Amino acid sequence: MSDAVYDVIIVGAGPAGLAAALYTSRDRFKTLVLEKLVPGGQISTTDRIENYPGIERIDGPGLIERMQKQAGNFGAEVKTSSEVTNLEKLKDGDIAVYCDKERFRTRAVILAPGSDYRKLGVPGEEEFAGSGVSYCGTCDAPFFKGKEVVAVGGGNTAVEETLHLIKFAKKVTLIHRRDEFRAARVLTEELLQKGNEQGSNLTIKYSTVATAIEGEGKVQTVRLKDVKSGKEESYPCEGVFIFIGMVPNTGFLKGFVELTDKGFIKCDCAYLRTKVAGVFVAGDCRIGAAMQLATAVGDGVVAAMMLKQYFRDANWWTEPVSELLQPGGW
Repeated sequence: MSDAVYDVIIVGAGPAGLAAALYTSRDRFKTLVLEKLVPGGQISTTDRIENYPGIERIDGPGLIERMQKQAGNFGAEVKTSSEVTNLEKLKDGDIAVYCDKERFRTRAVILAPGSDYRKLGVPGEEEFAGSGVSYCGTCDAPFFKGKEVVAVGGGNTAVEETLHLIKFAKKVTLIHRRDEFRAARVLTEELLQKGNEQGSNLTIKYSTVATAIEGEGKVQTVRLKDVKSGKEESYPCEGVFIFIGMVPNTGFLKGFVELTDKGFIKCDCAYLRTKVAGVFVAGDCRIGAAMQLATAVGDGVVAAMMLKQYFRDANWWTEPVSELLQPGGW
């Protein structure tokens, strides 16, 4: 294996990775972006984006095409079908990135492999993904204005997103497989209060799971099952929102950087540094991520700018965030 040497290697060509590539390549750093599939990640499956500042409406593939071209215009190299399998901190401070049968050497790494929505794994879910099945209420609730939808989940995200959905949908039915919600008490109380209001458009079904999503060309019903009685019903709706968590694409990083129990990359959320000198993180794969397109792009920009500071002074890596944030700090 021969070493190809770069100033920075970015793992992942989603919005965070491509935003970072734009900034690093524009600063004349030799930049390589490694993507195991094709550029875009989750956003490539989105046919309507209306909450990205400055762009009233665009589809996911169109936005990614623009971002990749823009980074490429400044010299960023994007290598697709290239899955990173391992990283290694070398004795001289550089980092080796292993990819299939290739090995690359770099001064710094920005980890932006993203994450995937946890799936229900029921019939119809993949068929209607992006066309009636959604995993983001913040992104897609306005498209269901005046419609009847089903939401699935019981954690903080599920409750928060459902509270957002009821502002748009004609009727929201939230189903949860347990007898009570796992969400924070304050969120649960707000949800229950909304559900108990006169004329509320929120219905809650406990001890209930979805077993199939059905329809002819569009979502029309969800098969619901009571986990206690075993009784099933065909429940009419026009959309299904699935809020059961995220799965970060970080399995290949075990033993290299610190991960949470759920696989998210630990970092300081101000400068996006991991505990491995020269290794930054950006986007949905990190702790504290907002899981939004705009914030993923922002992460990529922050990581790229912090990388410049690291190149100026390697000792900066060990400076505590609390000191750096003081007046007169970086």
